[in-house]
Amino acid sequence: MKRELNDFLKHLSVERDSSAHTIRNYKIDIIDWLSFLEKKKIKSADHHNVREYLGILTEKGLSKRTIARKIACLRSFYKFLSIRGKIERNPIEIISSPRLPQRLPHFLQTEEVERLIDATKNDKFSLRDRAIIELLYSSGLRVSELAGLNIEDIDFEIGTVRCFGKGKKERITPVGSLAGEALEAYLREGRRESSVLFLNRFGKRITTRGVWMILEKVRKKAGLSHLSPHTLRHSVATHLLERGADIRSVQEFLGHKRLSTTQIYTHLTTKRLKEVYDKAHPRA
Repeated sequence: MKRELNDFLKHLSVERDSSAHTIRNYKIDIIDWLSFLEKKKIKSADHHNVREYLGILTEKGLSKRTIARKIACLRSFYKFLSIRGKIERNPIEIISSPRLPQRLPHFLQTEEVERLIDATKNDKFSLRDRAIIELLYSSGLRVSELAGLNIEDIDFEIGTVRCFGKGKKERITPVGSLAGEALEAYLREGRRESSVLFLNRFGKRITTRGVWMILEKVRKKAGLSHLSPHTLRHSVATHLLERGADIRSVQEFLGHKRLSTTQIYTHLTTKRLKEVYDKAHPRA
């Protein structure tokens, strides 16, 4: 099925406009499945073969989340083959994904965000690092979205940033005044000439790994226990909901395709409300 796999990967790239990271993961998962079929000398897989394969993955100690991802990958692959008439039966059709435990995302309190921003001072790259953190928190950007920005994507007059999210989907999100000031200071004093917004020390576009390294450096200075680019995205979503933003607006702000993805933040805000209620209500 090597030809079918290549056709599917081309479909992901051209028709679905999937990222290189997504395509690479799909390729790895499908090759692993095809290797299993080859070892078993199976030419036409059925749901029994799929269940045997999933049993092997479980015995290897793979997490439910990883197994669910592999099932989703095979489901997309066989749906592609079925639509194009390449197979007579879909072996994944009646296979259900494992129920995943819901993990609440880690987020910072507002005072921790302030500590983080203050920790960018007294550094050669302080203007850049401050602008990165301010923008991540202000606009809820994914790290890949931030790394891909050019100067022309920032509208300082209106206070917005244009970015390209998953599937290269374009969206425009607000930029707060403090983030705007940090960006202007960085562009005015802290960088070389380039159309790219955030540069590394060599004057090239910063990478996602580079952003992670910056946040790790600043996290240690701020004395925080945990921080990632997504932590700031989780934080701004939680803070918006805590302060009365409606969930549909937050969904659009974050660029979530499904409302259910945004709804996880309501669990955080409900938990916070319960804590305040227990402390403040006289008959709690």
